[in-house]
Amino acid sequence: MNVFGAQDDDIAAISKLRDLPFMDLYVRIDEMGKGISRYRSPGRDYSNNWSRTLPDQFRAESHIIAEELLKNIENPDSSYVYDGMRFRQSYQRLANGQEWVILRRIASKVPSLDELSVAPHLATQLRRLGQRDGLILISGPTGHGKTTMCFSLLADYLKRLGGVAITVEDPVEYALDGPVGDYGYCYQVQVNNEEDWATPLKRALRWTPRYLLVGEVRSPRAAEQILRAATTGHLVITTIHAGSVEESFMGLMHLAEQAIGGAANFMLAQGLTAAWHQTLNATGPYLRYVFTEEHNNGDPVRSLIRENKVGMVNSYIDKQAARMEVMRGVDPVTGKKI
Repeated sequence: MNVFGAQDDDIAAISKLRDLPFMDLYVRIDEMGKGISRYRSPGRDYSNNWSRTLPDQFRAESHIIAEELLKNIENPDSSYVYDGMRFRQSYQRLANGQEWVILRRIASKVPSLDELSVAPHLATQLRRLGQRDGLILISGPTGHGKTTMCFSLLADYLKRLGGVAITVEDPVEYALDGPVGDYGYCYQVQVNNEEDWATPLKRALRWTPRYLLVGEVRSPRAAEQILRAATTGHLVITTIHAGSVEESFMGLMHLAEQAIGGAANFMLAQGLTAAWHQTLNATGPYLRYVFTEEHNNGDPVRSLIRENKVGMVNSYIDKQAARMEVMRGVDPVTGKKI
């Protein structure tokens, strides 16, 4: 058995790249090494090799991919489709002159919360959020399923509750455009390289969407638009790179303050619906979460954000998690059924 959970003999028997289980494909595209590739498994065993050379039987396909990518380098961060597989691509020229593109594989369909192996009691809570307005802020490391979770939530809300959704992304990842369920409809917007995210966000709000999915908070003006949307009757789902829930609040407020000044913490306090820091492990996503109380301006988390005491949110997260465990009949200390 190799470190990626598959027999070497099994990999040798695979003839098409699309049948190889991998998360990332690293493809060299410069003339000196065109088509040289490495791949990273979907597994998350950090104690072993994280990537390995692409087997010889895929060399011809790797060369084809390199040729196609080379034609699209003017758009270094975009989407790419090959043999029915969808990828998010990112180009990088290295210090030694080599040119590589990393391709992050995107599932062909949006997975459900159940398929993501979200704990049942949390899945129930997350589904309830679809009936609320405000901001759902998801943080976590790169490659730990933040975007996938966003789309899983959005697809669930559209299927069950209906309504219009607009996604603002760079690049568009999961294909969700068109009808979703019986009463939902999704429009997906690709942000141009030169365009500030705030501009398409502002346009999107003129469509009066019920749901707004923003791929990532990237600029002060975009942060402003996200907070305004979250406080004017929309449900906004977005991601931010941060090491904890508290850091995600601080990062969002720091960006927004550059556009709207000291009002940022008040707008976040008013608009926040839920936030969690997400990491993936062998059993599924682990969420360290906080949910605010609907229609309660005195909610403890809202109060801490208004008073710029975000660092104290951590203790409330622990208390809320303990309450959730008790509600589902589990001792929060021992983890055993009560």
